[in-house]
Amino acid sequence: MMADENLNERKETKTSMTDEERLVLCQKLDQELDEFINSLERKRYTEGWPEDRWQEEMDKHPFFMKTTPENGEMSPLAEGLAKLKYDPEENTAVELANNYKEDGNFNFKHKNYRLAILGYTEGIKQKCEDAEINASLYNNRAAAQWHLKNYRSALFDSERALSFKSDHVKARLRAAKSAFEVSQYNKCIEHCQKFLDTQPKDKEVTELLNTAKKKLMIQERDQRKKERNDAKNLEQKEGVIKAIIERGIKISNCDDEDDIDLSKLEPSLPGAQDAIVHIENGILKWPVLFLYPEYQMTDFVKACPENVPLLNQLQQLFPAPWDKDDKYTVDKVNVYFEGYDKMPHVIDSKKNLGDLLKLKYFELKAGTPAFFILPRGSQIESRFLESYI
Repeated sequence: MMADENLNERKETKTSMTDEERLVLCQKLDQELDEFINSLERKRYTEGWPEDRWQEEMDKHPFFMKTTPENGEMSPLAEGLAKLKYDPEENTAVELANNYKEDGNFNFKHKNYRLAILGYTEGIKQKCEDAEINASLYNNRAAAQWHLKNYRSALFDSERALSFKSDHVKARLRAAKSAFEVSQYNKCIEHCQKFLDTQPKDKEVTELLNTAKKKLMIQERDQRKKERNDAKNLEQKEGVIKAIIERGIKISNCDDEDDIDLSKLEPSLPGAQDAIVHIENGILKWPVLFLYPEYQMTDFVKACPENVPLLNQLQQLFPAPWDKDDKYTVDKVNVYFEGYDKMPHVIDSKKNLGDLLKLKYFELKAGTPAFFILPRGSQIESRFLESYI
């Protein structure tokens, strides 16, 4: 009986608390809680992901990483996931091809075209029997090649995609564009026409087709012109070799007539390759080199006719700007050539160039007759001759 009375008294006490008393009690509790929190040791939380590095931290997680860690080590979870996705024992050829395609698509989306190509290539290597997947792999790889401006590779991959799926619109369009970029206008026209068979109103492809046709006409015209020039050049080359053989000119490093070709007649002097011996109206015109040992100077004349005296060329070269003492004039110099006997031979410069080339010891080197010019009776001439003794 006493216990019941005490309980009733407590109930009455609780229900009889006024609103003001409750407010005071709440304020007191809030103050005590604040004092407790403030009394705790303050520490910075360092286990979370900083705002400025959240992407970097996510890339470390196996489910979100985009590349292999720099140290080459992967967590057991990441390694297991990779094995699960790319292990041939865990996947069929079709599944592997799809997985590699997805990897390529991911890199393509992020404009990592070279990595995308690697992914598509691995998918192609699986040699799955699904034509749709193979067409997609080749087409996607062609797209990556196109972005890298590897147009020849893009053309090859586009045509491979079409071999698996002939109605692949994107592959057909890219094949046409790639063929145009590598100047294979016949192929471009062929792909454009097949594209327009199914989409005849496509303005872009129609314009590409018309442009390719014009380019093809120009290309064929240039090819005909090139063939005519090649034939003319070949005829002229054969005429030069025939004339040299008929004149009995000895060519260095040629054992017999069959061993003579124009490659052995090309001047070796820098910038003189276009001065190779040629024939005009039956006359051979030679590049000629004049050397002045005293001053270590040279003169190079591109086209000296064989029927003109060598003296005529010297008259055009003298007086030389470096000849301050007027020692080099046609009546004061001797002209020599070095024969195949490794000895100097003086010549008569009044003779035609063609006659000099047929002298007993003369040998043509690098397709260029060479002559030494020395003041007659000078010390430099004596030293020059003594150097051969």
